[in-house]
Amino acid sequence: MLRRLIRPARRLPLWLIFTITAPFLFEIILHLWRYSVPRPASELDSPFFTTCQEPDVSAKRENAVLVMLARNHELEKANKTMTSIEQHFNKWFNYPILFLNDEQWSPRFIDVLNKTARGLATFEVVPQEQWTFPEEVDVDAAKQNIKEQGEKGIPHAGEEGYHHMCRFYSGKFYKLDILKKYRWYWRLEPDVDFTCAITYDPFVQMARHKKVYGFTIALWEVGKSCPSLFRHMADWKEMMRIPSNGLWKAMVSPSWIPFPLRQFMRWLPYRDAHGDEWNLCHYWSNFEIADMDFFRTRAYQDLFDYLDKKGGFYFERWGDAAVHSLAVAMLVDPRKVHHFEDFGYRHDHLYQCPANAPGGQLPDSPLLGSGTWATEMDNGIGCRCECDGRITSNHPGYCLNRLKQPTSIKRPWYARIL
Repeated sequence: MLRRLIRPARRLPLWLIFTITAPFLFEIILHLWRYSVPRPASELDSPFFTTCQEPDVSAKRENAVLVMLARNHELEKANKTMTSIEQHFNKWFNYPILFLNDEQWSPRFIDVLNKTARGLATFEVVPQEQWTFPEEVDVDAAKQNIKEQGEKGIPHAGEEGYHHMCRFYSGKFYKLDILKKYRWYWRLEPDVDFTCAITYDPFVQMARHKKVYGFTIALWEVGKSCPSLFRHMADWKEMMRIPSNGLWKAMVSPSWIPFPLRQFMRWLPYRDAHGDEWNLCHYWSNFEIADMDFFRTRAYQDLFDYLDKKGGFYFERWGDAAVHSLAVAMLVDPRKVHHFEDFGYRHDHLYQCPANAPGGQLPDSPLLGSGTWATEMDNGIGCRCECDGRITSNHPGYCLNRLKQPTSIKRPWYARIL
């Protein structure tokens, strides 16, 4: 039976097969080309420094603050982070530190952390109206859905407070009265290790180089947590007629299915209205050094309000990392995004560890003092890193390479086909 069906096809002349398939093949090639990211002529986002610097303790500071959202029971983990950032950075630069909580702080937490922060800390409670369900959301339905998400095993999706946190960091955070006086912020999390000395002021360098957003780690989002997020963000982008820049293209895996069949792919998760797919790459936002004026812009706030009305912060588990990343890709010139590849950073089980710069550790520096650090290596860029620079990270490099395409001439071989 099968042979009978195949036999007529064999009799078709090659020119006819080519004539039928050529337009579809050409359309696919053209579509893929539209999403290609041009290789820049030179590196557009090099490290600010590639050796230790003598900390300039008298230089003018930027209008910036270190921010940590924590709870009273996280005292030990929060203190671990503060001890690390003090030892590796803030003992020289003395930036203020803001601790945020959705409930009243315990006196012990305040006492311990204020001592670690040398009196530079402020402790605030997030206003209840910024840590709750929006008016448009059916609270009972949302709570039931959160319970079901947890039963499905989606990370943190069964925790109501986690949903509030993601919504808060996605859009309400930058409107806090306590933060209105600041332009820059450095986001910290409990249970973080900084493993290299940070001997220059990253806020000053971000401002000097006209950067908007800085990160350390890029990886895949948990797809089950946000199946409709990309569709809504792409819809808003199209509605606002925002052109696609290189970073947005780097976040998209264009469909290989020809038009008009491609349109049917729109019903799948992580797809836009045309059937193209978000590759789930995003910046891991537990580390961010960013210009809050970007998040305060009318464009970003309108985008957040649009997303907020969709209910996905509760009926799915839209994360602030994915929201920030897609918004930055949509609204920011890729040249204004900076990878702090010279920072040693660990949170949870993931880390980034640069190798130490050869001959650049300033062993006689009076401010840096004496100490021990890992072996210096050729092409290293780190400053007194304590971690093993032979293993620069313990997570796949696909997303980092992908998101650096608009600003880097270095590309792995698979970048041409994926």
